[in-house]
Amino acid sequence: MYAIIESCGKQYKVAEGDVVFFEKLDAEEGKKVTFDSVVLVSDEGKVQIGNPYVKGVKVEGKVVSHGKAKKIIVFKMKPKKNYRRKQGHRQPYTKVEITSIKTAAKKETTKKATEKAEA
Repeated sequence: MYAIIESCGKQYKVAEGDVVFFEKLDAEEGKKVTFDSVVLVSDEGKVQIGNPYVKGVKVEGKVVSHGKAKKIIVFKMKPKKNYRRKQGHRQPYTKVEITSIKTAAKKETTKKATEKAEA
């Protein structure tokens, strides 16, 4: 089972147990994060596509750590004009471990199973 979620202006393909690097999120280390904007869900060959998002599906994860990516160099130059600017940049990120993908269909089947067990 996998899902495509939208976060930080990008789309990510995630499955349970994956570790994903998102752009900096406002969440402390060890806290749970919920992604409601699920674009697509695939479960055993059954594909649900949202318009724009799939209703009733949530992806949950746990914040593992925060950090910065490798440094990139931004260099500007205009030849023959003695104009040179060198600047470095390190993009902050949040490392998230995906714990579960919850769909509305699973909840309905578990409710039906508990009703049958009670009857």
